[in-house]
Amino acid sequence: MRFATLSFHGRTAAALNFGSHYRLTPFGDVAALLREVDGDLTRAADLKVEDTVPCEEAILAPTVLTPTKIICLGLNYADHIEEMGHGKEQYPTLFAKFPATLTGPFDDIEIPSLSNAVDWEVELGVIIGTTARKVATENSRDHIAGFVVANDVSMRDFQRRTSQFLQGKIFERTTPIGPEMVTPDEVDYALDLRISCSVDGVEMQSSRTSNMITTVEESISYISQIVTLEPGDLILTGTPSGVGAGRTPAVFLKNDQVVTSYVEGVGELINRFVS
Repeated sequence: MRFATLSFHGRTAAALNFGSHYRLTPFGDVAALLREVDGDLTRAADLKVEDTVPCEEAILAPTVLTPTKIICLGLNYADHIEEMGHGKEQYPTLFAKFPATLTGPFDDIEIPSLSNAVDWEVELGVIIGTTARKVATENSRDHIAGFVVANDVSMRDFQRRTSQFLQGKIFERTTPIGPEMVTPDEVDYALDLRISCSVDGVEMQSSRTSNMITTVEESISYISQIVTLEPGDLILTGTPSGVGAGRTPAVFLKNDQVVTSYVEGVGELINRFVS
């Protein structure tokens, strides 16, 4: 099953993809839908249909607009740790984003005038379906609603101002997610999917999700020991090597460049960066 959040007649609505068209639900985004059905997506097909939209006419918004939490893993691929000059940590590196950071899968992204080091970071995103608190790794799959593609666009100059990543990660409307939430059964729980990112058609990143240091299931378990994960919450699972900051010399995004972020079986984001 595939779910999206559509912009429709001045509002947003969670929708279910039926192949040729979307069925719009009464809920403003996929996070609100998940809270309503408590993660039981089989109920979604029985929800009241507000309207239908042909797929080719759909305008896709960020898949979730109202997560209570966005938790991100940094340094979760060994090759990325190496290119960034870090040592491997004993525990996952975590930081947070805010809902205002999110933007749509095909939206233009403004290059902030304050930053001269805007970088790409393709990632697999995990959307939580049911409340998770202190769950064991082996039970973590029960709490996954589905997967999205994400790009943790980073302002490296701000990120490096201090030892904390946060300020380089939370510029508004700079983190595209989507295009749809794909349920785990369609992609075998994202165990071994190709993940890649290109800039103006030139591939910059290429890896597989099986190369993560901390797996999706381990991430859910670890985070849930610290804070309760709720339906609609979003976890970004880290990026592989090939980012601009890891190159010699470093390369950063410029006006009118197009970034394509891809995860096999989940979809792709296409975002133009504009000054």
